[in-house]
Amino acid sequence: MDSTALLTPATIAWLAFGLGGVFGFANQRSNFCTMGAVADILIMQDWTRMRMWALAAAIALLGTTGLHLSGLIDVHDSVYTGSRLAWMSHLVGGLMFGVGMTLASGCGAKTLVRLGSGNLKSLVVFAFLGISAYMTLRGLFGSWRVAYLEPLALPLGSPQDLPSLLSTRFGLDSASAWLACSLVIGGSLGLFALSSRSLWQPAPLLGSLIIGLTIVAGWLLSGHFAHIAEDPETLAPAFLATNSGRMESLSFVAPYAYTLDLLMLWTDTSRTVTIGIALAVGVIAGSALAALSTRSFRLEGFRDPQDLARHIIGAMLMGAGGVTALGCTVGQGLSGLSTLSLGAFITTAAILAGATLSLRHQLRD
Repeated sequence: MDSTALLTPATIAWLAFGLGGVFGFANQRSNFCTMGAVADILIMQDWTRMRMWALAAAIALLGTTGLHLSGLIDVHDSVYTGSRLAWMSHLVGGLMFGVGMTLASGCGAKTLVRLGSGNLKSLVVFAFLGISAYMTLRGLFGSWRVAYLEPLALPLGSPQDLPSLLSTRFGLDSASAWLACSLVIGGSLGLFALSSRSLWQPAPLLGSLIIGLTIVAGWLLSGHFAHIAEDPETLAPAFLATNSGRMESLSFVAPYAYTLDLLMLWTDTSRTVTIGIALAVGVIAGSALAALSTRSFRLEGFRDPQDLARHIIGAMLMGAGGVTALGCTVGQGLSGLSTLSLGAFITTAAILAGATLSLRHQLRD
């Protein structure tokens, strides 16, 4: 028997909860935020938080490559590296998510962090994001997604990660292609991040490093410790405690839907606490711990009905967009990019474009 099968789903979920707690604590203390990074650039020409994102992405990419090359995980077991590039889904979903997170005052991860810090507006965003995500997974929005967006895809003939595409096109050794791509892209992101003294402060530097490492730890947990070579029922390889049945790292859109599903159907024994659910709850707990320990926890509500409406619309856009694009600023922007997936690059660019356009529109009003 594969030794990794000795970890029970409950143990895996608890480890994911702890990992989410580390992410939430680091995020709250460092003020890590992709939407905030775009706003800082547009309003103050301050690139510090964008450099934080770049450093976290570099750490995630280099660490994931190390796990892949060492044989501890196989990135092709994730949802990001399929051979079918759903380019329209990535574009449309990314743009929707980018606009939505500016209306809702932050992405899915930031919503959990704000909720843990006492922001009641984030509780509303959590609920509507989860509803919208569920509708896009299995409901009304899902039928539109499947009918109009998913057919617009390119068959690539190989996994869509850059090393596999280069290996197929130029006949390169897979390990060499992975090493070259990760060093060039990860090194470039790291150099950009560390080239400014603004990042060489304890909070942004440590926060970025820890957040990048949580992505790596997420892959190790789900792709190695939660992996069994042979499921007793199907006799096929399986990944315990995952909603997708695939290897997963941090992502904060679909887990909202699964969390609501679990809470509403708690007595249904077929519903269990998965890695994604445990991570989301852990982020809230970690953020709450950070806020309470620094006495920054405070309750905050909506200013007026217009503020409420804006956050609801933003949450709905994020839920639908995140599921459509297979991830959010963390799910695609960090976890997806760490697999060097083409879809992750398209989604991340679309999210940043959507956020930029929305913020510029708000600044003109």
